[in-house]
Amino acid sequence: MFLDASAIVAILNREPEADELVRRLEAARNDRPPLFSPLSRFEAIVSLARSRSGRHRSATAEQIDLAVEAVDLLLAETGAKSVMISDSIGAGAVKAARDYGRAVGHPAALNLGDCFAYACARGYRAALLYKGDGFSGTDLG
Repeated sequence: MFLDASAIVAILNREPEADELVRRLEAARNDRPPLFSPLSRFEAIVSLARSRSGRHRSATAEQIDLAVEAVDLLLAETGAKSVMISDSIGAGAVKAARDYGRAVGHPAALNLGDCFAYACARGYRAALLYKGDGFSGTDLG
């Protein structure tokens, strides 16, 4: 299972979907360790820090540092493994943008991070753990 940043943030912020995301993550761990990429880790860290900085406020360096600790702890506790973003993954992200991207007006409206999460899940033949409806408008949803 590939961990999208949205799922990591939802779990760490104990959002309404957190329990279901944790249940799905635990069930998938029986098959193989969860996967993440440097890009999904980065996006989760920045999103978590911003979510904890208050409405209309920028995150501080300290909040970024705390988010690094929280995200890395979750990844370690779940036994998640980092995957490489290769040229073929990059090509898959471009294809995702072409087929499902916000730039082409697709209802799924995948952004850059979403396109790379999609490509990683496809490239590493993994299910995708995410929050929200965006990916449900793709062939992975």
